[in-house]
Amino acid sequence: MLRRTDRSKLAQWVWTVDYVTLSLSLLLIGVGMIMVMAASPPVAERINLSEYHFIIRQAIFAAPAVLVMLVISMLSARAIRAISIIGLIIFGCLMAATLIFSPEVKGATRWLSIGGFRLQPSEFAKPFFAVVCAWLLGLWRESETFPGWAWASAIAGSLVILLLLQPDVGMTALLLATWGFQIFLAGLPMALVIVGVILVPIAMISAYFLIDHVQIRVDHFFNGTSMQVQRSYQSFAEGGFNGVGPGNGAVKHNLPDAHADFIFSVMAEEYGLITCLFVILIYLAIVLRNFAKCYGAQDMFSILAISGLTVQFSLQTFINMASSMSLIPTKGMTLPFISYGGSSLITICITIGLIVALTRSQSISFAPLPTHADRRAS
Repeated sequence: MLRRTDRSKLAQWVWTVDYVTLSLSLLLIGVGMIMVMAASPPVAERINLSEYHFIIRQAIFAAPAVLVMLVISMLSARAIRAISIIGLIIFGCLMAATLIFSPEVKGATRWLSIGGFRLQPSEFAKPFFAVVCAWLLGLWRESETFPGWAWASAIAGSLVILLLLQPDVGMTALLLATWGFQIFLAGLPMALVIVGVILVPIAMISAYFLIDHVQIRVDHFFNGTSMQVQRSYQSFAEGGFNGVGPGNGAVKHNLPDAHADFIFSVMAEEYGLITCLFVILIYLAIVLRNFAKCYGAQDMFSILAISGLTVQFSLQTFINMASSMSLIPTKGMTLPFISYGGSSLITICITIGLIVALTRSQSISFAPLPTHADRRAS
């Protein structure tokens, strides 16, 4: 048992940590393990792997991912800034290395093979970018002589160039949305906001004409000729309210990425609309809770970092679910905590760990330490 007067790091963490966000995150990890177990065997069989290949690898990644989340949640804001700067530099360099050393997979070069495991550096750079951007913009608001907005924009531009060379349009959009949201909160002049709004459709049209696989996906979306999207959409109709039952779904036998990008479709077919709505409510609770905590933040850095990380988390969730339901063209983006993928699971745990670390000091105030007079009186 730890008392409120205990000043150790563990005691401070116990009394100030956001147990709700951590508990909901662990619940989603558990749901993810169940869904990977349900969706991955047909995928493994198609590529001549063991039936439990993907679930074993997901379990291997889950333990260190949870540990990373808990350790990061104990860090101070200063330590978070230092780790984010170092992490952004390392994974930014690895993103550049993918252009040279990464094999082409489905028309893109996003992965590096290290020690038998595949690593997607852009996934790891994403949360660190949000923190570094928040730090630079916070310095700019504290002292307007420091061009923090220019440095943040330059870093965003550099990462966008690397992402477009891979190419990874989905991650590019997520990164730009994070940067745009943070710089808007920091006080970007309205004239520049209007310019940014005008540039968004221009960038989307340019991506359509300049990047082949973007054009193919958009054409398939509007023509209704995408096999994956059609079968994914069909799974929602067949699942109904209660689903066809665990293991009885058919969509996972036909979707190449049933265990990853389209795992939400497997959930809809086997467990039904009610389970999908329950999972959506969990995501919504995490997002709304942490946006609400921004109001209690004591400085601009915390406000921008918490909100930026939460925007990343919410947008990634929306993009995956919307593409599974044929509301937007497919983006090749995983569902946080639930889709198969070591890089995705670890980086989402890093994101939640950073959010919890930056919000935990607002949770509870410590009782004052006893004075010498108090001790003598007792």
